[in-house]
Amino acid sequence: MSTSRVSIIFVTSLLVLPVLVNAQRKADKKMLAQIQADIEYLSSDALEGRRTGTEGERKAAEYIEKRYQQMHIPPYNGSYYHPFKFNYGKEVNADTRITINDININTDVDGFPMPFSANKKAASDILPDVMEQGSAWMIPMYADQTEADNPHFDWEKAAFEKARDAAKNGATAVVFFDAYGSKNQPSFNKHTQFEPIDIPAVYIGNAAYKKAIAQKGKSGVSIYLDINITKTERSGNNLAAFIDNHKSLTVVLGAHYDHLGFGEDHNSLHANAEKLHEIHNGADDNASGTAALLEMAKYISDKKLRNFNYLFVNFSGEELGLYGSKAFVKQQGFDSNQISYMINMDMVGRLNDSTHALTLGGVGTSPSWAEAVALAGNDFKLVIDSAGSGPSDHTSFYNAGIPVLFFFTGLHKDYHKPTDDAALINYPGEQMVIKYVSRVVTKMDKERIRPSYRVTKQATMGKARFKVSLGIMPDYTYDAGGVKVDGVTDNKPAIRAGIKAGDIITKVGEYKINGMQSYMEILGKLTPGQKTEVTIIRQGKEMVLPIEMNK
Repeated sequence: MSTSRVSIIFVTSLLVLPVLVNAQRKADKKMLAQIQADIEYLSSDALEGRRTGTEGERKAAEYIEKRYQQMHIPPYNGSYYHPFKFNYGKEVNADTRITINDININTDVDGFPMPFSANKKAASDILPDVMEQGSAWMIPMYADQTEADNPHFDWEKAAFEKARDAAKNGATAVVFFDAYGSKNQPSFNKHTQFEPIDIPAVYIGNAAYKKAIAQKGKSGVSIYLDINITKTERSGNNLAAFIDNHKSLTVVLGAHYDHLGFGEDHNSLHANAEKLHEIHNGADDNASGTAALLEMAKYISDKKLRNFNYLFVNFSGEELGLYGSKAFVKQQGFDSNQISYMINMDMVGRLNDSTHALTLGGVGTSPSWAEAVALAGNDFKLVIDSAGSGPSDHTSFYNAGIPVLFFFTGLHKDYHKPTDDAALINYPGEQMVIKYVSRVVTKMDKERIRPSYRVTKQATMGKARFKVSLGIMPDYTYDAGGVKVDGVTDNKPAIRAGIKAGDIITKVGEYKINGMQSYMEILGKLTPGQKTEVTIIRQGKEMVLPIEMNK
Protein backbone atom coordinates (compact mmCIF):
# COMPACT_ATOMS: atom_id res chain seq x y z
CA MET A 1 0.00 0.00 0.00
CA SER A 2 1.38 3.37 -1.00
CA THR A 3 2.26 6.06 1.53
CA SER A 4 -0.27 8.43 -0.04
CA ARG A 5 -3.08 5.88 0.33
CA VAL A 6 -2.20 5.26 3.98
CA SER A 7 -2.33 9.01 4.53
CA ILE A 8 -5.79 9.23 2.97
CA ILE A 9 -7.13 6.41 5.16
CA PHE A 10 -5.59 8.01 8.25
CA VAL A 11 -7.08 11.42 7.48
CA THR A 12 -10.47 9.85 6.67
CA SER A 13 -10.39 8.04 10.00
CA LEU A 14 -9.66 11.26 11.80
CA LEU A 15 -12.67 12.85 10.09
CA VAL A 16 -15.04 9.93 10.72
CA LEU A 17 -14.09 9.33 14.37
CA PRO A 18 -15.56 12.59 15.73
CA VAL A 19 -18.76 11.93 13.78
CA LEU A 20 -19.08 8.50 15.39
CA VAL A 21 -18.30 9.86 18.84
CA ASN A 22 -20.84 12.65 18.39
CA ALA A 23 -23.48 10.16 17.21
CA GLN A 24 -22.86 7.98 20.25
CA ARG A 25 -23.20 10.98 22.55
CA LYS A 26 -26.53 11.86 20.97
CA ALA A 27 -27.73 8.26 21.33
CA ASP A 28 -26.66 8.19 24.99
CA LYS A 29 -28.38 11.49 25.67
CA LYS A 30 -31.57 10.21 24.04
CA MET A 31 -31.44 7.00 26.08
CA LEU A 32 -30.97 8.96 29.32
CA ALA A 33 -33.97 11.12 28.52
CA GLN A 34 -36.13 8.07 27.80
CA ILE A 35 -35.03 6.27 30.99
CA GLN A 36 -35.88 9.34 33.01
CA ALA A 37 -39.25 9.78 31.31
CA ASP A 38 -40.17 6.13 31.97
CA ILE A 39 -39.15 6.21 35.63
CA GLU A 40 -40.77 9.57 36.32
CA TYR A 41 -44.11 8.42 34.96
CA LEU A 42 -44.08 4.95 36.52
CA SER A 43 -43.15 6.38 39.93
CA SER A 44 -45.51 9.36 39.77
CA ASP A 45 -48.26 9.89 42.34
CA ALA A 46 -50.83 9.32 39.59
CA LEU A 47 -50.05 5.57 39.72
CA GLU A 48 -50.40 5.41 43.52
CA GLY A 49 -47.55 2.96 44.01
CA ARG A 50 -48.56 0.37 41.36
CA ARG A 51 -49.96 -2.10 43.91
CA THR A 52 -50.92 -5.40 42.25
CA GLY A 53 -54.56 -5.50 41.20
CA THR A 54 -55.17 -1.75 41.47
CA GLU A 55 -55.89 1.08 39.06
CA GLY A 56 -52.26 2.13 39.44
CA GLU A 57 -51.08 -1.24 38.21
CA ARG A 58 -53.47 -0.95 35.24
CA LYS A 59 -52.13 2.50 34.30
CA ALA A 60 -48.55 1.24 34.51
CA ALA A 61 -49.43 -1.74 32.33
CA GLU A 62 -51.04 0.50 29.71
CA TYR A 63 -47.93 2.68 29.62
CA ILE A 64 -45.64 -0.34 29.18
CA GLU A 65 -47.87 -1.74 26.44
CA LYS A 66 -47.72 1.57 24.52
CA ARG A 67 -43.93 1.66 24.82
CA TYR A 68 -43.65 -1.79 23.21
CA GLN A 69 -46.07 -0.72 20.49
CA GLN A 70 -44.00 2.41 19.80
CA MET A 71 -40.93 0.19 19.39
CA HIS A 72 -42.94 -2.14 17.08
CA ILE A 73 -42.23 -5.15 19.28
CA PRO A 74 -45.16 -7.58 19.01
CA PRO A 75 -47.04 -9.13 21.92
CA TYR A 76 -46.28 -12.63 23.13
CA ASN A 77 -48.74 -15.36 22.07
CA GLY A 78 -51.21 -12.82 20.75
CA SER A 79 -51.43 -10.51 23.77
CA TYR A 80 -49.23 -8.23 25.84
CA TYR A 81 -51.41 -9.08 28.85
CA HIS A 82 -51.02 -12.35 30.72
CA PRO A 83 -53.33 -12.24 33.75
CA PHE A 84 -52.96 -14.42 36.82
CA LYS A 85 -54.85 -15.00 40.04
CA PHE A 86 -53.58 -15.95 43.46
CA ASN A 87 -54.79 -16.52 47.00
CA TYR A 88 -53.77 -13.70 49.26
CA GLY A 89 -54.94 -13.43 52.83
CA LYS A 90 -58.12 -14.51 54.57
CA GLU A 91 -61.53 -13.07 55.36
CA VAL A 92 -64.40 -13.92 57.71
CA ASN A 93 -67.50 -15.02 55.82
CA ALA A 94 -70.82 -13.41 56.71
CA ASP A 95 -72.31 -16.76 57.75
CA THR A 96 -69.82 -17.16 60.61
CA ARG A 97 -71.62 -17.38 63.97
CA ILE A 98 -70.27 -16.82 67.48
CA THR A 99 -72.93 -17.21 70.18
CA ILE A 100 -72.16 -16.94 73.90
CA ASN A 101 -75.00 -17.61 76.39
CA ASP A 102 -77.52 -17.05 73.58
CA ILE A 103 -76.00 -13.64 72.72
CA ASN A 104 -74.80 -13.29 69.12
CA ILE A 105 -71.36 -11.69 68.89
CA ASN A 106 -70.96 -9.16 66.08
CA THR A 107 -67.80 -10.29 64.29
CA ASP A 108 -67.17 -6.76 63.00
CA VAL A 109 -67.32 -5.11 66.44
CA ASP A 110 -67.40 -7.41 69.46
CA GLY A 111 -65.10 -10.27 68.47
CA PHE A 112 -63.86 -12.41 65.63
CA PRO A 113 -62.58 -15.87 64.75
CA MET A 114 -58.85 -16.26 65.22
CA PRO A 115 -57.25 -16.26 61.75
CA PHE A 116 -55.70 -19.66 62.56
CA SER A 117 -59.08 -21.14 63.55
CA ALA A 118 -60.39 -24.32 61.95
CA ASN A 119 -63.51 -24.01 59.82
CA LYS A 120 -65.73 -26.11 62.08
CA LYS A 121 -68.78 -26.00 64.30
CA ALA A 122 -68.64 -26.45 68.06
CA ALA A 123 -71.29 -26.42 70.76
CA SER A 124 -70.41 -26.80 74.42
CA ASP A 125 -71.33 -25.95 77.98
CA ILE A 126 -68.30 -24.77 79.94
CA LEU A 127 -67.92 -24.68 83.71
CA PRO A 128 -65.90 -21.67 84.97
CA ASP A 129 -62.18 -22.34 85.40
CA VAL A 130 -62.56 -25.95 84.25
CA MET A 131 -60.61 -27.16 81.24
CA GLU A 132 -61.38 -30.77 80.41
CA GLN A 133 -61.21 -33.01 77.41
CA GLY A 134 -64.25 -33.12 75.19
CA SER A 135 -65.40 -29.57 75.85
CA ALA A 136 -64.56 -26.04 74.79
CA TRP A 137 -62.05 -24.06 76.83
CA MET A 138 -62.27 -20.41 77.88
CA ILE A 139 -58.84 -18.78 78.17
CA PRO A 140 -58.04 -15.17 79.22
CA MET A 141 -56.28 -13.28 76.43
CA TYR A 142 -54.24 -11.29 78.98
CA ALA A 143 -52.70 -12.36 82.28
CA ASP A 144 -53.24 -8.95 83.92
CA GLN A 145 -53.92 -5.27 83.21
CA THR A 146 -50.25 -4.55 82.49
CA GLU A 147 -50.13 -7.17 79.75
CA ALA A 148 -53.47 -5.97 78.36
CA ASP A 149 -52.13 -2.42 77.98
CA ASN A 150 -48.70 -3.41 76.66
CA PRO A 151 -48.56 -2.25 73.00
CA HIS A 152 -45.77 -4.75 72.28
CA PHE A 153 -47.63 -7.81 73.53
CA ASP A 154 -47.86 -10.29 70.63
CA TRP A 155 -51.43 -11.39 71.25
CA GLU A 156 -51.72 -13.53 68.12
CA LYS A 157 -48.60 -15.58 68.84
CA ALA A 158 -49.62 -16.07 72.47
CA ALA A 159 -53.16 -17.09 71.46
CA PHE A 160 -51.91 -19.46 68.77
CA GLU A 161 -49.62 -21.30 71.17
CA LYS A 162 -52.33 -21.58 73.83
CA ALA A 163 -54.94 -22.73 71.32
CA ARG A 164 -52.61 -25.31 69.80
CA ASP A 165 -51.81 -26.69 73.25
CA ALA A 166 -55.51 -26.77 74.09
CA ALA A 167 -56.23 -28.81 70.96
CA LYS A 168 -53.47 -31.27 71.87
CA ASN A 169 -55.04 -31.66 75.31
CA GLY A 170 -58.50 -32.50 74.02
CA ALA A 171 -60.29 -29.16 73.81
CA THR A 172 -63.02 -29.03 71.17
CA ALA A 173 -62.84 -25.23 70.81
CA VAL A 174 -61.20 -22.21 72.45
CA VAL A 175 -62.78 -18.89 73.40
CA PHE A 176 -60.30 -16.14 74.28
CA PHE A 177 -61.71 -13.19 76.20
CA ASP A 178 -60.55 -9.75 77.32
CA ALA A 179 -61.43 -9.25 80.97
CA TYR A 180 -59.37 -6.08 81.36
CA GLY A 181 -60.43 -3.72 78.58
CA SER A 182 -57.14 -3.61 76.65
CA LYS A 183 -56.07 -0.27 75.19
CA ASN A 184 -54.71 -2.15 72.16
CA GLN A 185 -57.73 -3.89 70.68
CA PRO A 186 -56.71 -6.81 68.44
CA SER A 187 -58.38 -7.33 65.08
CA PHE A 188 -58.63 -10.14 62.54
CA ASN A 189 -55.25 -10.49 60.82
CA LYS A 190 -56.04 -11.42 57.24
CA HIS A 191 -52.32 -11.90 56.51
CA THR A 192 -51.59 -14.18 59.45
CA GLN A 193 -48.40 -16.23 59.36
CA PHE A 194 -49.89 -18.85 61.69
CA GLU A 195 -51.20 -22.03 60.10
CA PRO A 196 -54.67 -23.42 60.95
CA ILE A 197 -55.13 -25.56 64.03
CA ASP A 198 -57.61 -28.44 64.27
CA ILE A 199 -60.33 -26.76 66.37
CA PRO A 200 -62.34 -23.50 66.22
CA ALA A 201 -60.82 -20.57 68.10
CA VAL A 202 -62.40 -17.15 68.63
CA TYR A 203 -61.76 -13.88 70.46
CA ILE A 204 -64.32 -11.94 72.52
CA GLY A 205 -63.67 -8.27 73.31
CA ASN A 206 -64.20 -6.66 76.71
CA ALA A 207 -67.68 -5.28 75.95
CA ALA A 208 -68.91 -8.68 74.75
CA TYR A 209 -67.24 -10.35 77.73
CA LYS A 210 -69.10 -8.12 80.16
CA LYS A 211 -72.38 -8.62 78.33
CA ALA A 212 -72.26 -12.32 77.59
CA ILE A 213 -69.91 -13.88 80.12
CA ALA A 214 -69.08 -11.87 83.23
CA GLN A 215 -72.71 -11.46 84.38
CA LYS A 216 -74.43 -14.45 82.85
CA GLY A 217 -71.62 -16.95 83.02
CA LYS A 218 -71.07 -17.32 86.75
CA SER A 219 -72.64 -20.76 86.84
CA GLY A 220 -71.48 -21.79 83.42
CA VAL A 221 -71.07 -20.67 79.81
CA SER A 222 -72.86 -22.04 76.80
CA ILE A 223 -71.22 -21.49 73.43
CA TYR A 224 -72.04 -22.17 69.80
CA LEU A 225 -69.44 -21.58 67.09
CA ASP A 226 -69.80 -21.94 63.33
CA ILE A 227 -66.58 -20.65 61.78
CA ASN A 228 -66.18 -20.00 58.07
CA ILE A 229 -62.91 -18.33 57.05
CA THR A 230 -62.07 -18.25 53.34
CA LYS A 231 -59.06 -17.27 51.30
CA THR A 232 -59.21 -13.99 49.43
CA GLU A 233 -58.35 -14.04 45.76
CA ARG A 234 -56.49 -11.28 43.96
CA SER A 235 -55.40 -10.86 40.38
CA GLY A 236 -52.64 -9.13 38.49
CA ASN A 237 -51.26 -8.75 34.98
CA ASN A 238 -47.90 -9.74 33.60
CA LEU A 239 -46.98 -8.07 30.31
CA ALA A 240 -44.92 -9.79 27.64
CA ALA A 241 -43.49 -8.71 24.29
CA PHE A 242 -41.70 -11.03 21.87
CA ILE A 243 -39.16 -10.90 19.10
CA ASP A 244 -39.69 -14.15 17.21
CA ASN A 245 -36.61 -15.12 15.24
CA HIS A 246 -38.01 -18.62 14.63
CA LYS A 247 -35.31 -20.23 16.73
CA SER A 248 -35.73 -23.24 19.01
CA LEU A 249 -34.47 -21.35 22.08
CA THR A 250 -35.68 -18.14 23.70
CA VAL A 251 -33.89 -15.70 25.97
CA VAL A 252 -36.04 -14.10 28.68
CA LEU A 253 -35.32 -10.63 30.04
CA GLY A 254 -37.52 -9.54 32.92
CA ALA A 255 -38.29 -6.94 35.56
CA HIS A 256 -41.23 -6.47 37.91
CA TYR A 257 -43.27 -3.27 37.62
CA ASP A 258 -45.51 -3.58 40.69
CA HIS A 259 -44.80 -1.89 44.02
CA LEU A 260 -46.38 -1.33 47.44
CA GLY A 261 -49.22 1.12 46.82
CA PHE A 262 -49.83 2.84 50.17
CA GLY A 263 -48.25 -0.03 52.11
CA GLU A 264 -51.59 -1.78 52.66
CA ASP A 265 -50.02 -5.24 52.44
CA HIS A 266 -47.81 -4.71 55.50
CA ASN A 267 -44.63 -4.71 53.40
CA SER A 268 -43.61 -1.09 53.98
CA LEU A 269 -40.54 -0.31 56.09
CA HIS A 270 -41.87 3.17 56.87
CA ALA A 271 -42.98 3.71 60.45
CA ASN A 272 -46.78 3.87 60.78
CA ALA A 273 -47.16 3.43 57.02
CA GLU A 274 -50.80 2.36 57.13
CA LYS A 275 -51.85 5.24 59.37
CA LEU A 276 -49.93 7.86 57.35
CA HIS A 277 -51.29 6.43 54.06
CA GLU A 278 -48.44 7.77 51.91
CA ILE A 279 -47.78 6.66 48.35
CA HIS A 280 -44.79 4.35 47.92
CA ASN A 281 -43.72 5.38 44.43
CA GLY A 282 -40.98 2.77 43.98
CA ALA A 283 -38.72 4.66 41.59
CA ASP A 284 -35.79 2.32 42.16
CA ASP A 285 -38.00 -0.63 43.14
CA ASN A 286 -38.72 -1.27 40.37
CA ALA A 287 -39.49 1.49 37.91
CA SER A 288 -35.73 1.48 37.34
CA GLY A 289 -35.70 -2.17 36.25
CA THR A 290 -38.80 -1.63 34.11
CA ALA A 291 -37.13 1.25 32.27
CA ALA A 292 -33.99 -0.85 31.83
CA LEU A 293 -36.03 -3.72 30.37
CA LEU A 294 -37.67 -1.39 27.85
CA GLU A 295 -34.24 -0.12 26.80
CA MET A 296 -33.00 -3.68 26.39
CA ALA A 297 -36.00 -4.46 24.19
CA LYS A 298 -35.14 -1.45 22.01
CA TYR A 299 -31.46 -2.40 21.89
CA ILE A 300 -32.10 -6.01 20.83
CA SER A 301 -34.64 -4.89 18.22
CA ASP A 302 -32.40 -2.15 16.80
CA LYS A 303 -29.27 -4.31 16.73
CA LYS A 304 -31.21 -7.15 15.18
CA LEU A 305 -29.85 -9.87 17.44
CA ARG A 306 -31.16 -12.94 15.68
CA ASN A 307 -29.67 -16.16 17.07
CA PHE A 308 -32.28 -16.54 19.82
CA ASN A 309 -35.88 -15.47 20.20
CA TYR A 310 -36.23 -12.70 22.79
CA LEU A 311 -39.04 -12.50 25.33
CA PHE A 312 -39.46 -9.38 27.49
CA VAL A 313 -41.62 -9.91 30.59
CA ASN A 314 -42.84 -7.22 32.99
CA PHE A 315 -43.98 -9.07 36.10
CA SER A 316 -46.56 -8.02 38.66
CA GLY A 317 -47.10 -9.55 42.11
CA GLU A 318 -43.37 -9.64 42.86
CA GLU A 319 -43.67 -7.60 46.05
CA LEU A 320 -46.27 -10.03 47.40
CA GLY A 321 -44.17 -13.13 46.84
CA LEU A 322 -43.11 -13.59 43.18
CA TYR A 323 -46.70 -14.44 42.26
CA GLY A 324 -46.46 -13.08 38.71
CA SER A 325 -43.25 -14.83 37.67
CA LYS A 326 -44.34 -18.10 39.29
CA ALA A 327 -47.62 -17.95 37.39
CA PHE A 328 -45.94 -17.05 34.09
CA VAL A 329 -43.43 -19.90 34.25
CA LYS A 330 -46.24 -22.31 35.11
CA GLN A 331 -48.65 -20.98 32.46
CA GLN A 332 -46.04 -21.26 29.71
CA GLY A 333 -44.59 -24.57 30.92
CA PHE A 334 -41.08 -23.16 30.67
CA ASP A 335 -37.97 -25.27 31.20
CA SER A 336 -34.45 -25.47 29.77
CA ASN A 337 -35.74 -27.12 26.58
CA GLN A 338 -37.33 -23.81 25.57
CA ILE A 339 -35.45 -21.13 27.51
CA SER A 340 -31.72 -20.61 27.09
CA TYR A 341 -31.31 -18.26 30.05
CA MET A 342 -33.08 -15.51 31.97
CA ILE A 343 -31.83 -12.04 32.98
CA ASN A 344 -33.61 -10.17 35.78
CA MET A 345 -33.17 -6.47 36.55
CA ASP A 346 -34.53 -5.39 39.94
CA MET A 347 -33.46 -2.07 41.52
CA VAL A 348 -30.76 -0.92 39.11
CA GLY A 349 -31.22 2.82 39.65
CA ARG A 350 -29.03 3.64 42.64
CA LEU A 351 -25.48 2.92 41.49
CA ASN A 352 -23.08 4.49 43.99
CA ASP A 353 -20.86 6.98 42.14
CA SER A 354 -18.02 6.41 44.59
CA THR A 355 -17.88 2.61 44.70
CA HIS A 356 -19.72 1.58 41.50
CA ALA A 357 -20.73 -1.55 43.43
CA LEU A 358 -23.07 -3.80 41.43
CA THR A 359 -24.42 -7.12 42.66
CA LEU A 360 -24.45 -9.82 40.00
CA GLY A 361 -26.56 -12.73 41.18
CA GLY A 362 -27.03 -16.21 39.78
CA VAL A 363 -23.41 -16.49 38.66
CA GLY A 364 -23.22 -20.05 39.95
CA THR A 365 -26.16 -21.23 37.81
CA SER A 366 -23.91 -21.74 34.77
CA PRO A 367 -20.16 -21.93 34.05
CA SER A 368 -20.84 -19.63 31.09
CA TRP A 369 -21.40 -16.70 33.45
CA ALA A 370 -17.67 -16.39 34.03
CA GLU A 371 -17.59 -14.63 30.66
CA ALA A 372 -20.44 -12.35 31.76
CA VAL A 373 -18.44 -11.34 34.83
CA ALA A 374 -15.47 -10.45 32.64
CA LEU A 375 -17.62 -8.16 30.50
CA ALA A 376 -18.07 -5.79 33.44
CA GLY A 377 -14.59 -4.49 32.71
CA ASN A 378 -13.56 -1.61 34.95
CA ASP A 379 -17.04 -0.06 35.05
CA PHE A 380 -18.14 -1.82 38.24
CA LYS A 381 -16.91 -3.32 41.45
CA LEU A 382 -18.87 -6.55 41.19
CA VAL A 383 -20.37 -8.22 44.23
CA ILE A 384 -20.76 -11.82 43.10
CA ASP A 385 -23.71 -13.86 44.38
CA SER A 386 -23.64 -17.44 43.11
CA ALA A 387 -27.12 -18.44 44.31
CA GLY A 388 -29.84 -18.96 41.74
CA SER A 389 -32.59 -18.26 44.26
CA GLY A 390 -33.25 -14.94 45.94
CA PRO A 391 -35.98 -12.41 46.67
CA SER A 392 -36.78 -11.57 43.05
CA ASP A 393 -38.30 -13.03 39.90
CA HIS A 394 -35.25 -14.86 38.55
CA THR A 395 -35.90 -17.43 41.31
CA SER A 396 -38.99 -18.69 39.49
CA PHE A 397 -36.90 -19.44 36.39
CA TYR A 398 -33.99 -20.94 38.30
CA ASN A 399 -36.41 -23.34 39.99
CA ALA A 400 -37.53 -24.43 36.51
CA GLY A 401 -33.96 -25.48 35.63
CA ILE A 402 -33.02 -22.32 33.73
CA PRO A 403 -29.68 -20.45 34.17
CA VAL A 404 -30.22 -16.91 35.49
CA LEU A 405 -28.42 -13.62 36.01
CA PHE A 406 -29.64 -10.94 38.41
CA PHE A 407 -28.55 -7.28 38.23
CA PHE A 408 -28.98 -5.17 41.39
CA THR A 409 -27.35 -1.89 42.50
CA GLY A 410 -28.11 -2.48 46.19
CA LEU A 411 -30.36 -1.56 49.09
CA HIS A 412 -30.60 1.98 50.46
CA LYS A 413 -32.37 3.95 53.18
CA ASP A 414 -35.39 4.62 50.93
CA TYR A 415 -36.07 0.93 50.22
CA HIS A 416 -39.80 0.16 50.69
CA LYS A 417 -40.47 3.67 51.91
CA PRO A 418 -42.40 6.61 50.42
CA THR A 419 -39.07 8.37 49.79
CA ASP A 420 -38.02 6.05 46.92
CA ASP A 421 -38.57 8.81 44.35
CA ALA A 422 -37.43 9.53 40.79
CA ALA A 423 -35.31 12.50 41.86
CA LEU A 424 -32.93 10.12 43.67
CA ILE A 425 -32.22 7.88 40.67
CA ASN A 426 -28.68 7.86 39.31
CA TYR A 427 -29.62 7.97 35.63
CA PRO A 428 -26.07 7.83 34.18
CA GLY A 429 -25.37 4.95 36.56
CA GLU A 430 -28.44 3.06 35.34
CA GLN A 431 -27.32 3.65 31.77
CA MET A 432 -24.00 2.00 32.65
CA VAL A 433 -25.86 -1.06 33.96
CA ILE A 434 -27.97 -1.26 30.79
CA LYS A 435 -24.86 -1.11 28.62
CA TYR A 436 -23.33 -3.92 30.68
CA VAL A 437 -26.43 -6.08 30.19
CA SER A 438 -26.27 -5.24 26.47
CA ARG A 439 -22.68 -6.50 26.27
CA VAL A 440 -23.67 -9.78 27.91
CA VAL A 441 -26.67 -10.36 25.64
CA THR A 442 -24.72 -9.39 22.51
CA LYS A 443 -21.89 -11.80 23.27
CA MET A 444 -24.29 -14.63 24.04
CA ASP A 445 -26.12 -14.02 20.76
CA LYS A 446 -23.03 -13.56 18.61
CA GLU A 447 -21.41 -16.77 19.87
CA ARG A 448 -24.74 -18.60 20.12
CA ILE A 449 -23.91 -19.61 23.68
CA ARG A 450 -26.44 -21.84 25.39
CA PRO A 451 -25.35 -21.82 29.05
CA SER A 452 -25.54 -25.15 30.85
CA TYR A 453 -27.50 -25.22 34.12
CA ARG A 454 -26.04 -25.81 37.56
CA VAL A 455 -27.77 -26.14 40.91
CA THR A 456 -26.45 -23.69 43.49
CA LYS A 457 -26.56 -23.40 47.24
CA GLN A 458 -29.85 -22.09 48.51
CA ALA A 459 -29.86 -18.44 49.51
CA THR A 460 -29.99 -17.88 53.28
CA MET A 461 -33.49 -16.87 54.33
CA GLY A 462 -33.97 -15.13 57.66
CA LYS A 463 -31.92 -15.74 60.79
CA ALA A 464 -33.02 -19.28 61.60
CA ARG A 465 -30.24 -21.83 62.06
CA PHE A 466 -30.86 -25.57 62.28
CA LYS A 467 -28.74 -28.64 62.84
CA VAL A 468 -30.22 -30.21 59.71
CA SER A 469 -31.56 -29.13 56.34
CA LEU A 470 -33.78 -30.99 53.90
CA GLY A 471 -32.29 -28.99 51.04
CA ILE A 472 -35.50 -27.66 49.51
CA MET A 473 -36.60 -24.25 48.31
CA PRO A 474 -40.16 -23.93 49.70
CA ASP A 475 -42.95 -22.24 47.78
CA TYR A 476 -43.77 -19.45 50.23
CA THR A 477 -46.98 -18.65 48.38
CA TYR A 478 -48.48 -22.12 48.92
CA ASP A 479 -51.00 -22.28 51.75
CA ALA A 480 -53.15 -25.36 51.15
CA GLY A 481 -51.59 -27.57 53.84
CA GLY A 482 -48.06 -28.94 53.97
CA VAL A 483 -45.01 -27.37 52.34
CA LYS A 484 -44.74 -27.29 48.56
CA VAL A 485 -41.28 -27.80 47.06
CA ASP A 486 -40.20 -25.19 44.53
CA GLY A 487 -36.72 -26.65 44.04
CA VAL A 488 -34.20 -29.09 45.51
CA THR A 489 -30.49 -28.69 46.19
CA ASP A 490 -27.84 -31.17 45.06
CA ASN A 491 -26.25 -33.47 47.66
CA LYS A 492 -28.93 -32.82 50.27
CA PRO A 493 -31.39 -35.20 51.99
CA ALA A 494 -34.41 -34.22 49.89
CA ILE A 495 -32.90 -34.95 46.50
CA ARG A 496 -31.30 -38.19 47.75
CA ALA A 497 -34.69 -39.29 49.06
CA GLY A 498 -36.25 -38.67 45.63
CA ILE A 499 -38.18 -35.50 46.46
CA LYS A 500 -38.88 -33.35 43.39
CA ALA A 501 -40.07 -29.83 42.64
CA GLY A 502 -43.87 -29.77 42.89
CA ASP A 503 -44.05 -32.34 45.70
CA ILE A 504 -45.98 -31.37 48.85
CA ILE A 505 -44.35 -32.48 52.11
CA THR A 506 -47.02 -33.34 54.68
CA LYS A 507 -45.07 -35.26 57.32
CA VAL A 508 -41.50 -35.89 58.48
CA GLY A 509 -41.22 -38.89 60.78
CA GLU A 510 -44.00 -38.65 63.36
CA TYR A 511 -44.40 -34.91 62.86
CA LYS A 512 -47.28 -33.56 60.77
CA ILE A 513 -46.58 -30.50 58.60
CA ASN A 514 -49.45 -28.04 58.17
CA GLY A 515 -47.37 -25.19 56.72
CA MET A 516 -44.11 -23.29 56.95
CA GLN A 517 -44.40 -22.73 60.69
CA SER A 518 -44.63 -26.39 61.67
CA TYR A 519 -41.98 -27.21 59.03
CA MET A 520 -39.50 -24.85 60.70
CA GLU A 521 -40.35 -26.24 64.13
CA ILE A 522 -39.74 -29.80 62.91
CA LEU A 523 -36.33 -28.89 61.49
CA GLY A 524 -35.37 -27.74 64.98
CA LYS A 525 -36.22 -31.19 66.39
CA LEU A 526 -34.23 -33.28 63.91
CA THR A 527 -30.55 -34.20 64.28
CA PRO A 528 -27.75 -34.96 61.76
CA GLY A 529 -27.60 -38.62 60.82
CA GLN A 530 -31.18 -39.27 61.94
CA LYS A 531 -32.98 -41.74 59.68
CA THR A 532 -36.73 -41.37 59.28
CA GLU A 533 -39.45 -41.14 56.63
CA VAL A 534 -40.92 -38.24 54.74
CA THR A 535 -44.51 -38.27 53.49
CA ILE A 536 -45.24 -36.37 50.29
CA ILE A 537 -48.12 -35.77 47.90
CA ARG A 538 -47.10 -36.07 44.24
CA GLN A 539 -49.70 -35.48 41.56
CA GLY A 540 -52.46 -36.27 44.03
CA LYS A 541 -50.92 -39.51 45.31
CA GLU A 542 -49.37 -39.98 48.76
CA MET A 543 -45.86 -41.44 48.90
CA VAL A 544 -43.61 -42.33 51.85
CA LEU A 545 -39.86 -42.05 51.23
CA PRO A 546 -36.93 -42.98 53.50
CA ILE A 547 -34.68 -40.03 54.32
CA GLU A 548 -31.47 -39.43 56.27
CA MET A 549 -30.77 -35.99 57.74
CA ASN A 550 -27.59 -34.02 57.38
CA LYS A 551 -26.50 -30.42 56.96
